[in-house]
Amino acid sequence: MALKGLHAFVSGRVQGVGYRAFTRETAKSFGLTGFVKNLPDGRVEVYAEGEEENLKKLLSRLYEGPFFAKVTDIEYQFTEPRGKYESFIILY
Repeated sequence: MALKGLHAFVSGRVQGVGYRAFTRETAKSFGLTGFVKNLPDGRVEVYAEGEEENLKKLLSRLYEGPFFAKVTDIEYQFTEPRGKYESFIILY
């Protein structure tokens, strides 16, 4: 099983709508580790590690978001895993 990283920047109405909690729960359900955090420019940054198939599932769910979110764009890239996360957390 080859581990990969996914680094994504999510744009749209993604702050103040439960997007980080949605991302954390979704990532945990796929067995991924990493973090999600709000950025000062209104975007949300997501970094996740795990099996590539599960990262792709997470990415497709990031486009959906929670009910009140409206995702307009996601800039992302697959990377080599950093290997320093034990769980998936929200950073403040």
